[in-house]
Amino acid sequence: MAAEPDPPSRRADARRNHERVFAAALEVFQESGLHGTVPQVAERAGVGKATVYRSYPAKEDLVEAIVAQRLGELDRRTAPALARTDPYERFSAYVTSLFEGLAGDRLLSEALATGQFRRTSGLLSGLSALMDAAKGPGQVRADATELDLRVMLCGMILQLMTNGDRDPALWRRYGELTLRALRP
Repeated sequence: MAAEPDPPSRRADARRNHERVFAAALEVFQESGLHGTVPQVAERAGVGKATVYRSYPAKEDLVEAIVAQRLGELDRRTAPALARTDPYERFSAYVTSLFEGLAGDRLLSEALATGQFRRTSGLLSGLSALMDAAKGPGQVRADATELDLRVMLCGMILQLMTNGDRDPALWRRYGELTLRALRP
């Protein structure tokens, strides 16, 4: 869990504060999603709000940094799925891994479901490309569209968040249900 790069010219105590703020923000936003606040981050980091705002002038800047970090983690988590050779296995493994990863991360779940962040649209486009590749061998409905995928995936994510259940096994089950809905 590395904080984003910090200019080397910062004093050692400022770098430590920046790292503490980033680590605290990871926790707060993973737990509370977009409802997390800068005061919560500051309190958890043991610093004042001004310290948070020195590194991140607006809450949105901090959230963007956290989303970028979480997407990087998700990329590492889903990399084995992308290494598979069969197009449907690649798509299927990616979807189930995605759901399992989102189970413990409210911010990334909200970011993906709401489409509020530019970076998450790339994830959904990539997932759509995986789905399209699996159509060739006939393992995904020929009429399935990116919109279908978004509605099912994001709809399930929103409902799981609303229910508040963070059990990865339950989330995986809904990933599998999404896959079944897309089968011919």
